[in-house]
Amino acid sequence: MSAERFAAGVSESELGDYQRALRLVLRHPLITATWPDEKALPRVRRFAAPLRADLADAFGYRLELHGATARLVRTKDRLDHTQPATSRTGRPFDRQRYAYLSLGLAVLGRAGIQISLSELAESVAADAGRIAGLGLDPDSGADRRAFVDAVGWLEERGVLRLADGSSASWAGDPASGEALYDIARDAVFAVFRPARVLQHIASVEGLLDRSFTSSGNAERRAAAQAARRAVTECPVVYFADVPEPVANHLRGAALAADVQRLTGLRLERRAEGVLLVDTANFSAERFPGSGSVTQVAVLLLTELAGRVTDPDGRRARRLPVPDRLAARRRQIAGVDAGLPTETFVPVDVETAPADEELDGEDRLPFVADSTLRGAVAEMLRRYAKAFGAQWHADPDRLYAEAVALLERFDAVLRVPGGVLVRPLAGRYRDTVASVKRRDGG
Repeated sequence: MSAERFAAGVSESELGDYQRALRLVLRHPLITATWPDEKALPRVRRFAAPLRADLADAFGYRLELHGATARLVRTKDRLDHTQPATSRTGRPFDRQRYAYLSLGLAVLGRAGIQISLSELAESVAADAGRIAGLGLDPDSGADRRAFVDAVGWLEERGVLRLADGSSASWAGDPASGEALYDIARDAVFAVFRPARVLQHIASVEGLLDRSFTSSGNAERRAAAQAARRAVTECPVVYFADVPEPVANHLRGAALAADVQRLTGLRLERRAEGVLLVDTANFSAERFPGSGSVTQVAVLLLTELAGRVTDPDGRRARRLPVPDRLAARRRQIAGVDAGLPTETFVPVDVETAPADEELDGEDRLPFVADSTLRGAVAEMLRRYAKAFGAQWHADPDRLYAEAVALLERFDAVLRVPGGVLVRPLAGRYRDTVASVKRRDGG
């Protein structure tokens, strides 16, 4: 497939703007009049026709534009825990907040053009009370905070527009606090866009893409779409972590040309996999980045790379890679545990694909927690002024967050007692990392 197949009809002078619009849609599948900013929706509407065509052809996605809303309906190949909904303070949603968000959307779908926060809370509480283990007690501060986090998520994205009052005042005292919202109905119906009727799905696997069961051109096209989805949705893609038809496309030259034509970003290929080099703030989270956790993560990564490649040092012990298929099954089971099975409606539908065996790394270098904790303690000692008092008081939390960051970017695999070092760490071999001091020294 040639690169010219995509962005057809877009002039070279407009190609950069088109690529920015496509990156915008991929990063923000929901775009409203105010989210992520007031300029986003006009940028997407300017290239609506080629965006619809390319997103469908290249990725198997569907772009819908209704009123003051653009919605990208994505095809998912795997469960992804790295992009949770978050509160305005950055706290990831838990089951309670997700439940309130879903129930709130259901209430808004039945509402008119305005609703008060207390009215919304009353309706959600009525529905939540019928769900075992949930509920919404207005007298409980924890319940009110969780509910306001869900409302804040909708408010931030322009689904609810504050007309009067404050949700914070209601969260502090529902007897005296109140807020009034205008409802953006186009946005309400755009937020919840399941690929299939949920009452017909017995497992979250039913929302994932089908395996490559057809033959010929259709199979190759599906594998190529999955390969493009992988490189734009994941920080790094290892050949070992995807089915072989997808890996074959990841290894091919056409993929890099396609992705650069569509996004303007360059694909970096190594023996173990590929990496999309983010030179345009495409990803919501970047690595390396700023902040104490990121600085420690970079220093840890250079430490890991040095340990596993140092020819003069002690050879790193290698351990078997955990069963990825078993890990996926545990993740699926965890999600399915929350399914309301009493509402399941059996129908004759195609089942989700079975897990296929993935060949890949058999053994990876192991580095113990004690070694890494010692490295973090040395960083805090050596660069004392670069880290705030909270990190000096809680080095274990700094270590845990830094390792979690490395795991999100597929640089390590967390295992009992330590981490397994994945090939991405080799990119930071011989890197000279510096730490910016907080006092400017």
